[in-house]
Amino acid sequence: MKARQFIEDLELQGRRVLVRTDFNVPLDQDRNIIDPARIQAALPTIRRVIEQGGRAILMSHLGRPNGKPIESMSLYPVAEQLSKLLGQSVPLAPDCIGPEVEKQVEQLTDGEVLLLENLRFHESETRNDPGFCRSLARLGEVYINDAFGTAHRAHASTAGVAALLEKKAVGYLIKKELDFLGDAVNQPKEPFVAILGGAKVSDKIKVIERLMERVQTLIIGGGMACTFLKAKGYDVGGSMLEEDELDYAESLMKKDVDRNPKILLPTDVYIGKELSGQSEVRIQNVETNVPAGWKILDIGPKSVEHFGEAILQAGTVLWNGPMGVFEIPAFAKGTEGISKALARSTEKGCVSIVGGGDSAAAIRQFGLEQSMSHISTGGGASLEFLEGHVLAGVAAIPERRIP
Repeated sequence: MKARQFIEDLELQGRRVLVRTDFNVPLDQDRNIIDPARIQAALPTIRRVIEQGGRAILMSHLGRPNGKPIESMSLYPVAEQLSKLLGQSVPLAPDCIGPEVEKQVEQLTDGEVLLLENLRFHESETRNDPGFCRSLARLGEVYINDAFGTAHRAHASTAGVAALLEKKAVGYLIKKELDFLGDAVNQPKEPFVAILGGAKVSDKIKVIERLMERVQTLIIGGGMACTFLKAKGYDVGGSMLEEDELDYAESLMKKDVDRNPKILLPTDVYIGKELSGQSEVRIQNVETNVPAGWKILDIGPKSVEHFGEAILQAGTVLWNGPMGVFEIPAFAKGTEGISKALARSTEKGCVSIVGGGDSAAAIRQFGLEQSMSHISTGGGASLEFLEGHVLAGVAAIPERRIP
């Protein structure tokens, strides 16, 4: 992918800068922010606008309000957090479009910040409605997209409004994401190891196909490993299984015979009768049939050791998808073990890239976020990028002109 116009290429002094951020942060029942990582990731771009004398108008969504104003999904907690982090008042507009919002925007002075209310309080946002796009575009003179987590969606705030403003660029976060993911796929430091987990093979087929051409080792864990184990002839009991993907898994493993990339599967697993913290737990060798009624819910200690050897020898590791049901402590050992192996490998000089979503959540759960080279802020976006797609929100930004 060619470089895109970057925020540092634009003149921001005195201009109204419409910034698409990703403040879709988790909240507890009292509407306190559980994890502010996405807010913190947006700070370099916001500070650039402020320091250059621009007038920052921030827009984001939160949750899935389905086109209706819902108080529990207001961005008010984000406005409070931003005010603390930036050391200046960040008021929340009553809406994201309309005369009252336009009046607030007109009253902004250089270096001030305004946060618009949840974009998805309007169903026109996800429909990329032309009228809604025009209403948003009236608020800004410059457009910056720094929301990697939604960059794969052709919504009004990620694609439609960009088409209406001449001056546009990506922010620091999107540039960092594209640089890390792009280098991992196109010019990785070898050996290149990919770790794929999560529930379904079908969700990762395009990623597998692309990575098979580039990696030296492909590690498969999580629920998707059950389909590969079954295709190899092992009985997986009552485990999650995609019958429709057995032939694909078998054909992929046949390609692996005596060649790179090598596909590594679990050799032992943790099994349980139910998906709960109260379940009885056993360690099972995969060559021994998993009993009826039992489910594979995590990779076992020997698998962690085996996978860890490949990780510790790697020059680049790309990880997308947990190794088990890490939210339940009894089935978190595999994901934690891989996280620690990746941290050790990073310390030795490996470039470690963790896809967003559950993988990122797991790394943070184990307190290892500072031990990784890069943790993506977008699960779906990173997957689509790895599949080879040009993300809609990135395609809306012109290529960078370098003299």
